[in-house]
Order: sequence, then C-alpha cells, then structure tokens
Amino acid sequence: MLIRTIVALALVGFILTLPGSTFAYAEDEKAELASIAAVEGASIKIISPADGAHLKAGMESPLAYEVKPGKGGDHFHVWVDDDKGPGIHETKGTYTLPKLTPGKHNISIRIVAKDHAVTGPRRSISVIADPK
Repeated sequence: MLIRTIVALALVGFILTLPGSTFAYAEDEKAELASIAAVEGASIKIISPADGAHLKAGMESPLAYEVKPGKGGDHFHVWVDDDKGPGIHETKGTYTLPKLTPGKHNISIRIVAKDHAVTGPRRSISVIADPK
C-alpha cells in the first residue's frame, strides 16, 4: 500500500511539472523574473500581445514593450521561435512581429551586451496564430 501511494504521488508530481501545466508555467515565470532581477537595473515588460493571445496568421502584429537593459546590457533582440530579429536600442516602443504561420509561437525579448552576448535577462510569451 505504501509503495502504491508513493508511486501515485510521484506520478502526480510528474504531471504537474510537464511543460504546459499551470505549475510548470508558474515555475518558468519565477525563473524568468529571477533572471531579470539578477542583472542590476534590468527590466523587461511585454505590454502586448498578452501571453496566450490569438493573432491572425499571415499578418504582421505589433509587440509593445518597455525594456531597461541594466548593467552590462546594451540593447535587445526579439526572438520568434528560433529566429532572432534585429538589435533594438529604443527602450520603449512597438516592434512589428513577422507574419506567423498558423499554430503556437514563442516570442522572447532577450537583453544582450554590445558584443551580442546574452546577458541573461529575458521575457517570453506564447501566442497562437489562427488561420485566416
């Protein structure tokens, strides 16, 4: 009986930490906030779209942001899935996201140094591009 209880608890713990679960997402968000706080003076705020927002596939969409590079940071890049966009030095504004294919996409802002080395801080959201 004790072994069954231990196995059941282990299985529940595994399920709660699967990617996409609320618990795993909360832990990821805590890790992102800690990485931002680790660099003195750095902050990243994605104003819109909201995490989980639905966008239209095949259309460009605005990404509103506020970024403070902090100590050691020089500028930032916006990543859409595995594709890095150009360097951005404006600390507040709107970046035009590329046309997205239908499905789920990860959008990240990552602060980098002058040599483009990632300084650590980043903020990510997921969006869903709906077919036209």
